[in-house]
Amino acid sequence: MNFSTKQYFKKAEEGNYAIGQFNCSSADQVKAVILVAQKLNAPVIVGTSEGESKFMGLRQAVKLVESYQEETGLPIILNADHTYKDAKDIQNLDKIKALLDAGYNSIHFDGSVLPYQENVKWTSEVVKMCKEKNPDISVEGELGFLPGASKVSKEKLEFKEEYFTDPEKALEFVKVTGVDRLAVSVGNSHGISADEPKLDFDRIAKINEKVRDYAVLVLHGGSGIPDEDIKKAILLGIRKINVNTELRAAFTIALKDYFIKNPEETTPYKYLQASIDAMQKVVENKIIVFGSGGKAGSSF
Repeated sequence: MNFSTKQYFKKAEEGNYAIGQFNCSSADQVKAVILVAQKLNAPVIVGTSEGESKFMGLRQAVKLVESYQEETGLPIILNADHTYKDAKDIQNLDKIKALLDAGYNSIHFDGSVLPYQENVKWTSEVVKMCKEKNPDISVEGELGFLPGASKVSKEKLEFKEEYFTDPEKALEFVKVTGVDRLAVSVGNSHGISADEPKLDFDRIAKINEKVRDYAVLVLHGGSGIPDEDIKKAILLGIRKINVNTELRAAFTIALKDYFIKNPEETTPYKYLQASIDAMQKVVENKIIVFGSGGKAGSSF
């Protein structure tokens, strides 16, 4: 994948739209994302969490995305999502090295659960490692804490003031670490919970005003946020939006429905198609809302 991932986000900033990251656990889900990207001529990011990349295989995920890139002409970003999320096993950044050696062209290091100075230290090390491997690799850091998990839950989430990203700290963080992207906590959460997310638009605007000369802003937890709120967040500076839980739910619900109607079916390419179709609908709607349709031009 020999292109500059940074160009994606530069174009998004210039065009005032956001690029969708769609997390995938299998080749079928990657197919769903790429088919929509091709249909809408949209830049996309295929995201894999640590669990997802472990299931798929690092090199397998890279080669799969590369094959779609060659076939479609789309410069697809493959992002390692929430690497070191629990921060308990950071020793020598061996996970980052493995991802880079496999060929990932985008890295998200999640040091959000660490004390601030530790987050700065390790994020800086990740940036250095990635730049030494390839200066065109885009690196994402995270500042602030997002409650919730990548699942549908009936519970209400608690938001504490200390969870939110501080604009002044955000500026210091991006200047010191050198990250290209900053994931922020502004009322967003992982997964879909009982209460609708309430984004702090003033905070988004203030953070963007501080960091826009250094990094673009990322909104995690794109599942469950109303479309109008997403559009407003994009106007205020969000350039990358992560979607996971809505995709998982659509894929799984369609699969369950298929077997209710066809309990004797045993042919994977028949029963998986319903899930692929359902996931495509979610991806297509998100790309339209994000404003990124038609933006994957030859300039990349």
